[in-house]
Amino acid sequence: MSDLAVEVTGLTKTFGTFTAVDGIDVTVPRGQIFGFLGPNGSGKTTTIRMLCGTMRPDSGRALVLGEDVVRHPDRVQRRIGYMTTSSPPSGSTC
Repeated sequence: MSDLAVEVTGLTKTFGTFTAVDGIDVTVPRGQIFGFLGPNGSGKTTTIRMLCGTMRPDSGRALVLGEDVVRHPDRVQRRIGYMTTSSPPSGSTC
């Protein structure tokens, strides 16, 4: 078992010509509290959606509790909880 709760390498997401998340690298050890802070449009929600397995990254790799968010989003979603400060978009599971 890894000592990391989250391991992200080169995570990228674009929408047309707009790059919402640009090759981020993040490691979060198990038991540590970690947050994303930034202005609107800085990629916080997009990053979280990719980590929840509800949005596919364009490139990079993300593991949550040792599970690949692209290959096994169902496994990730069974093991995490996520609450937004506003209502999720219609049809969203995360």
